[in-house]
Amino acid sequence: MAKPVLTISSKNYGAWALRGWLMARLAGLDFSEKVIPPDDPAMKAEMLLLSSSMLVPSLEHGGVKVWDTLAIGEYLNEIKPKAGLLPADIKARAHCRAICGEMHSGFSALRGALPMNIKAHFPGFKVWSRAQADIDRVLAIWKECFAAYGGPFLFGKQPCMADAMYAPVVTRFLSYDVPLDKASVAYCKRVMELPAMKEWVTAAKKEPDEIDELDAEF
Repeated sequence: MAKPVLTISSKNYGAWALRGWLMARLAGLDFSEKVIPPDDPAMKAEMLLLSSSMLVPSLEHGGVKVWDTLAIGEYLNEIKPKAGLLPADIKARAHCRAICGEMHSGFSALRGALPMNIKAHFPGFKVWSRAQADIDRVLAIWKECFAAYGGPFLFGKQPCMADAMYAPVVTRFLSYDVPLDKASVAYCKRVMELPAMKEWVTAAKKEPDEIDELDAEF
């Protein structure tokens, strides 16, 4: 069987690409990367938040091609069930799917006001009210998960699909200097210390600054 191929976009700006890539890493899938160029229409659609249905990332595996980040996560859970991308308990699994779906379809104000930009840092960044409402909802989700499953990750002792879905938000909170409670600060630190996240961030920082539309300070 040919080695699986994961098509992704920019590691500095690509929030959906990070989600799919991190899921594949957490699942233990041995894959190669195909990075689409900055001028590709699919890349620009993802980076500039112009499309709600992304064809990036996409995974080719054993004759199967699957795109959309949630679909990739569900597929990885099927082929790598022991990796624990979804919790074993049915109630926790339903909860995990619900908060993953909420991230997948919501938080548009947060996405628009605080686009992912790992290399950037904006101390004292002023967050407008609609984006703050999204931030408050994210923090409420995290608090509920910590209380229900005991941490240190959203659904217990190991990172899962939900942590991958919220990982780009972690990078946004750090880039835009978002004030956080103590538990959320600790969670962000845990996510960023994952070996896979360190690998992604290292690669992101080596990327050339080729997407000028996202380099503006808001």
